[in-house]
Amino acid sequence: MPPPDSADARWLVAHLAPHEPMLRAWLAARFPGFAEIDDVVQDAYAHVLAARARGVELRSPKAFFFATARNRVVDLLRTRAAHRTETMAEIDALHVLDDADGIPESVARNQELELLTQAIQSLPPRCRQVLTLRRLYGLPQREVAARLGISENTVEHQVTIGVRKCTEFLARYRGK
Repeated sequence: MPPPDSADARWLVAHLAPHEPMLRAWLAARFPGFAEIDDVVQDAYAHVLAARARGVELRSPKAFFFATARNRVVDLLRTRAAHRTETMAEIDALHVLDDADGIPESVARNQELELLTQAIQSLPPRCRQVLTLRRLYGLPQREVAARLGISENTVEHQVTIGVRKCTEFLARYRGK
């Protein structure tokens, strides 16, 4: 990692760090049971910074960050599969190596994820926090309320507002 006062550190904090919680949630949902998410996230940070240092133009740092982390998980799972004597059925069950989607579908899915991220980022801070804990992390309403020191009714209300505002954001975007 770069020194804390470097331009790379400031760039990382501005362009990647805000997306780390969503990346972790996405990896956990996409690769259930994968235990090395912390290592993958750190590798992704390092890879993105190395690409930036090589002069790679990162028009969408977040998309590059997500793709890098996903590819690292896939590489790790493939390496393990090659070294195991067990069948590939376990990895096939994860649908990690599923090539059913072509490039256009993958690009469209990544664009939709980027758009959803923008919609969530446009929410007021408390609403974004409640929606993220409730919908992305899947925490029960009671636990969200306890963590944030608010009532369950407020949690429910904030989720409703957040979903409505995200829906409106997406509708405006698609209406263009």
